Amino acid sequence: MLSYEKYLKEVLIDAQTLQQRVAELGEQLSRDYANSPDLVLICILKGGVMFLTDLTRHLTVPHEIDFMAASSYGRGGRASTGSVRIEMDTRAQISGRDVVVIEDIIDSGHTLHFVLQTLQARSPRSLRLCTLLDKASRREVNLQSDYVGFTIENKFVFGYGLDLDEKYRNLPFIGVVDEAALRDG
Repeated sequence: MLSYEKYLKEVLIDAQTLQQRVAELGEQLSRDYANSPDLVLICILKGGVMFLTDLTRHLTVPHEIDFMAASSYGRGGRASTGSVRIEMDTRAQISGRDVVVIEDIIDSGHTLHFVLQTLQARSPRSLRLCTLLDKASRREVNLQSDYVGFTIENKFVFGYGLDLDEKYRNLPFIGVVDEAALRDG
């Protein structure tokens, strides 16, 4: 048995469905930014990397990529501390540019709300949000994503960039964690 299998309750979104939806999002972004003079995608680390990488393969418009790391989780934690901090800032100058923030999952929305406020203060031409997963039922702040891969129920998920204790980001699918198996170790 592979090490992740003991924690896998079910496959929520299989690899083929994921890749099909990522391609659709890439096509939509390409249409929406066909006339953009200066598009930059800012990926939120670490979870958004796989999504960003696959998404950019489907973009037909020129674009730049950059990264930010922000967190409201304690080191190794599974629950938000409520206090958001920027751990790594983007290097791109975004004033007057079209910016799309790429995120793996929106849960409470606190972290992304903080990131968007931070970026908006830098006067981009436009600022939009693209998330692979949206747990809309868990939202605690008023935050809407402009591009959503999948809206999911409040389940603890991992794979395809999302970690389980910093592991299993490499899985090609999104799985639901068997929380009983996780507690039992």
